[in-house]
Amino acid sequence: MNVAVGDTIPEWVMESVCPERMRTMAAILRDPNPIHWDRAAVGALPLGLGRRTINQGPLGLSYMVNMLHAWTGPGSIRRIVMRFPQVVLDGERVVARGEVTAVRDEQQKRLVDCIIRLEHAERGVLLEGNATVAVQAS
Repeated sequence: MNVAVGDTIPEWVMESVCPERMRTMAAILRDPNPIHWDRAAVGALPLGLGRRTINQGPLGLSYMVNMLHAWTGPGSIRRIVMRFPQVVLDGERVVARGEVTAVRDEQQKRLVDCIIRLEHAERGVLLEGNATVAVQAS
């Protein structure tokens, strides 16, 4: 794969964040926080989010992983560090994006450093961070 600094990673889109997946993830994680599955509980909080459930961090992170895997293949991620400046809400359309910031050869592998983010059209950047992926040298 030819990769250069400044290249854009192909976008990965979640057309609508699914509240059913949040409920399933809450059960898997044994997360008792009702903000992930109870719209009334979210509406009662003074957050100004309305009655939309809040996506768990690991689900938002998985959108970033999906983008990187779609670009470089499963097993390619060597490092990922994320910040969560905003929450992701059910029903939102979110887009994972990224750019290449460095390319280097290390231990007989081509490593690519990237800045990555999850964006919402109106609310801006929801998650942001850095990743390193291994790619096949061309």
